[in-house]
Amino acid sequence: MSSMADGGDLMADDQSPPPAADVSPAVSPVQEAAATSASGRALALLVGLTVTVLAADILTKQLALSYLADREPLRLLGGAVYLTLTRNSGAAFSIGVGYTAVFPVIAVFVVTTIVLLARRLRSVPWAIAMGLILGGALGNLTDRVFRAPGVFVGHVVDFVSVFDEAGRAFPIFNLADSALVCGVILAVLLELTGRRRDGVPVKAPDAVRHSDRGAD
Repeated sequence: MSSMADGGDLMADDQSPPPAADVSPAVSPVQEAAATSASGRALALLVGLTVTVLAADILTKQLALSYLADREPLRLLGGAVYLTLTRNSGAAFSIGVGYTAVFPVIAVFVVTTIVLLARRLRSVPWAIAMGLILGGALGNLTDRVFRAPGVFVGHVVDFVSVFDEAGRAFPIFNLADSALVCGVILAVLLELTGRRRDGVPVKAPDAVRHSDRGAD
């Protein structure tokens, strides 16, 4: 009887379910190479656009200082645009005047955040958005650091006014402000449409449920 019981135990052990196999999808060399290539393209676009925005901002500000100082506003497009030189101690579009020392800290935080997020960047639209934001933030941060009246309290050079020569219709701004705002708008649109920085589209809840049902 004892041997029969032992034999039954052995049969029970033999019939125990095998351990679950690892079903996680393996990344093929082709997929890994494609991901690396996408990351390289996105990072190259981010860096290139950042440098372009920063260089264009510095150049246009220097031109404004050279040709618009001590002269009447330059009227363009029938009065839709005026070029007029002014100094701004606030943020983009003259927001927050009187809190000059705060904005360099915010700019440094923005730059650091984008640099950290860029490590997983594979999306071209996100590279454009982040490049515009980073270039704009660095452009105005450069003014904060190197322009009068002092380090981290420097006033930003603004020179573009729309529909009024003195900025009464809309605050006077510069190229960095425009790039920054356009980048933020694009980033918000990408978030709302489910585009991720790693290039993988976010599935809608209904699509996920249908996919799960199909797998079942």
